[in-house]
Amino acid sequence: MMNRRTLFKWLLGGLGSAVAAPIAVAEKRRVLIQESPIAGFQFHDGEYVWPSLHVGQAVKLVREPSNIHDPQAVAIYSGDAQLGYVPRVENRAVSAMMDRGERVQARIEWLSVDENPWNRIGISIALM
Repeated sequence: MMNRRTLFKWLLGGLGSAVAAPIAVAEKRRVLIQESPIAGFQFHDGEYVWPSLHVGQAVKLVREPSNIHDPQAVAIYSGDAQLGYVPRVENRAVSAMMDRGERVQARIEWLSVDENPWNRIGISIALM
């Protein structure tokens, strides 16, 4: 037969290990902000790097607050090659998030061989 002291030690000991057990870290979540075509593809390096691009590939977003054409400009790069920009009509939220230091990431969602440069590459932008 177990006395009270032994019973409490047994109960609290089990509870202590349950409380001390590591808590599972929440999985990274990707919150989609927008999907857009790339603006200005025809004016930058996209054609040169086209063969190396693939769906799912991460691309780099670079804020250009001193851009004389658009102070909200967000350039899109694959390595050192500029592919174009987040379209002006869709860049306000992304540029504001980047200015606040929030972590946004982009990746290629679709590639299409099309004469219209607006139909060549589509990207998704997400908050991480």
